[in-house]
Amino acid sequence: MHPHTSYSVKIKDIICALERFAPLPLQESYDNAGLQVGLTAAEEASGALLCLDVTEDVIMEAASLGCNLIVSHHPLLFRPLKQLTDRTQVERCVRLAVEQGITIYAAHTNLDNAEDGVNYRIAEKLGLVDVQMMQRHPVRVGERVVTAGSGVIGYLPGPEDSLAFLQRIKDVFHVEVLEHNELLQRPIQSVALCGGAGAFMLDEALRLEADAFVTGEMSYHQFFGHEQEIQIAVMGHYQSEQFTKEIFSHIIGDLAPHLPVFITNVDTNPIKYL
Repeated sequence: MHPHTSYSVKIKDIICALERFAPLPLQESYDNAGLQVGLTAAEEASGALLCLDVTEDVIMEAASLGCNLIVSHHPLLFRPLKQLTDRTQVERCVRLAVEQGITIYAAHTNLDNAEDGVNYRIAEKLGLVDVQMMQRHPVRVGERVVTAGSGVIGYLPGPEDSLAFLQRIKDVFHVEVLEHNELLQRPIQSVALCGGAGAFMLDEALRLEADAFVTGEMSYHQFFGHEQEIQIAVMGHYQSEQFTKEIFSHIIGDLAPHLPVFITNVDTNPIKYL
């Protein structure tokens, strides 16, 4: 008996499972989550490679592993392509994926805004309990209504010293340089967070009187004026979202436990630290 014939799963079934978890209508208006490159109608999945960003190295890694599906967090295609040459990295990646017969799918802000999505995974890594969505709102998905939200707020099991909390973020997320404002002189218990470029949620964290706000990116001027009001911790965009790959792994593993699933070995973070 050949395992790949008895346990085969179609790429479109994997996409359906991903979209049940994180429906496309949950994405922000500027986003382009969903199918990026490839055909899915009758294609059987030979394996899936999971990543945060699609690069040429990631596509070649998928090919070498025998995977005809890449699932990424960040969409390869944000803007329409006017030509398909070798001029830009995006164009090169599209050409390479087509040449290698690899389908590329992205779950981005729909996964950020979903129940048990990206921000819940960050909260879990930080050991938060009683985690709730911030800015909850209903979104119609076909016949049903789904709750979406930007960012989450939760609680540490017990009060934690601010320096110890910041050090733990640095350790858990393998952060080379953790940006923060001055140390809070009271213990931290309530933590608001939003992965990636989540600085837009700082005001909501302040409104909810969180002791700390954790995100991936924030601009210089936003750090001002919150001394002893809230502990700000900014870990880097890639660092904050790196565990998104685990969510993909669980969704695909539940649907097709026998399908080879790999997490990329390519470090796609374009930002380096000296």
